[in-house]
Amino acid sequence: MAGWFRRLLHRPKQSPSSSESSLNPSSSASSSSGRSSGSAGESRCHEHRRPAGPQVDISGSGSARWAKSYDVCVCHSEVDLEFVEELVSYLESQPESVRCFLQPRDAVPGRAVVTELCDAVQNSHCWVMLITPSFLQDPWCRYQMHQALAEAPAADGRTIPVLKDVARRDYPKELRNLYYIYVALKESSFRQIRDTVLRYLRELCRSSAGGTD
Repeated sequence: MAGWFRRLLHRPKQSPSSSESSLNPSSSASSSSGRSSGSAGESRCHEHRRPAGPQVDISGSGSARWAKSYDVCVCHSEVDLEFVEELVSYLESQPESVRCFLQPRDAVPGRAVVTELCDAVQNSHCWVMLITPSFLQDPWCRYQMHQALAEAPAADGRTIPVLKDVARRDYPKELRNLYYIYVALKESSFRQIRDTVLRYLRELCRSSAGGTD
């Protein structure tokens, strides 16, 4: 497993354009038609893409990142723990040392489950929802999902749905207004999650510093 992560960390970063297309829930069905539309389609894509803006130090002592205990709270079913542990290991090994809340590891023994779930949501900047068949059947997962949506109804990159082994028709209705990451290749999905989290943290720090996107 350690060798797998070392190889993963030395892979070239995915380009922003390919990452964004993978976030689109209909990208697999529309990618070929999008290419055939020519320059008009490409110009529309560039119109909606935010400018990169200046680089922001998200690790500085005065960064807004430190206002919360965690960068990411991963909401998942117990059945999917092995996959989530790999994701958390990957995120925490990044140069930015993404801080993750992992319930089996970080929850305080003896505290009420509801309290722990709510605190994890409130004390994290972003929430990764690992939507699997087990997630859809777990009432605690759905409770945490609703808590995250109540915390940030406009989303703006804070809620990151990740679909794994779930058909598009079973995507939760509460998340239909959000683009999701579909797990086809684990390595690619992990990179997309990392890039999405870091993008939000940079925008958060830029905004708090008085800059503009």
